[in-house]
Amino acid sequence: MNVDFVERCDHYVLISPCRDEAEFIRRSVESVLRQTLLPSAWIIVDDGSTDGSGELLEEYSMQLPWLRVIKRVDRGIRSVGPGVVEAFEQGLQCVELDRFEYLCKFDLDVEIPERYFETLVDRMTEDSRLGSCSGKPYCRVGNTLVEEKCGDEMSVGMTKFYRTECFRQIGGFVRGVMWDGIDCHRARMLGWIVASWDEEELRFLHLRAMGSSERGLLRGRMRHGYGQYFMGTGFVYMLVSAIYRIGQKPVCLGGFAMLLGYLRSWWRRVERYEDAAFRSFLRAYQRDCLLRGKRAATLRLDAQARLTHFKSAVWGSLR
Repeated sequence: MNVDFVERCDHYVLISPCRDEAEFIRRSVESVLRQTLLPSAWIIVDDGSTDGSGELLEEYSMQLPWLRVIKRVDRGIRSVGPGVVEAFEQGLQCVELDRFEYLCKFDLDVEIPERYFETLVDRMTEDSRLGSCSGKPYCRVGNTLVEEKCGDEMSVGMTKFYRTECFRQIGGFVRGVMWDGIDCHRARMLGWIVASWDEEELRFLHLRAMGSSERGLLRGRMRHGYGQYFMGTGFVYMLVSAIYRIGQKPVCLGGFAMLLGYLRSWWRRVERYEDAAFRSFLRAYQRDCLLRGKRAATLRLDAQARLTHFKSAVWGSLR
């Protein structure tokens, strides 16, 4: 394992899967270089780009000794779920993870504010049970910035910041479309807290609309419905979620496409995520969300996580 390029090991490491991001790479990389807390190392996996991304990445790797570019063979298509995770895992193999307290899966189609990573590290330091976190994504529609809706109880897939201990416990990412939902729920299942915050120093610009990277936004909503089915989401929760999304773009059609993707998967008896205990936990949490509201249900689990951790610490000190 070659990690000679790692010069600092007291902060965090970035791992970036990249495929055909030439349009966004400079803005994304430059926003990282402006950070008040720079990464100790950065691994970028060029997942078979054909648009000139590789040349741009090589340019930066020549300038930055702590940035390494890994090239993968072009598979011919963009693979939104499994392909992204496979590329991430290849980057992860090049890192001696024990040397880092935190790691981040960081996409190259985002532009982050200057104190983004400093703020996330501060939040992790303040709360020892915080396992994964992120800011909130916004996209530009004309001259207006519009929030891409995501729950406060999730860390978003484009900038998933993880405590290494938590990442190891959940077993990394699942090679599936809903990898960035399963990881959050699995972390919560194991007693960790997951969060994202809509605050000025954590609002970042998503240069490509979420869910639109493969054959358009509507197709992305259908893929989300399939992903929810794969993860184990119950039908009632899925129906409520689809209705809630009706007002989001594409208006009406987006929510319908999500439900259609879910129902098509059910009709075809598509294979689901194999962990039965996880699916049971997820549905219990979703039922609690429907009964109490998502915020109250999540705070209840967060309180349990902190109490369990406190009891374990007290018991450990008495032994």
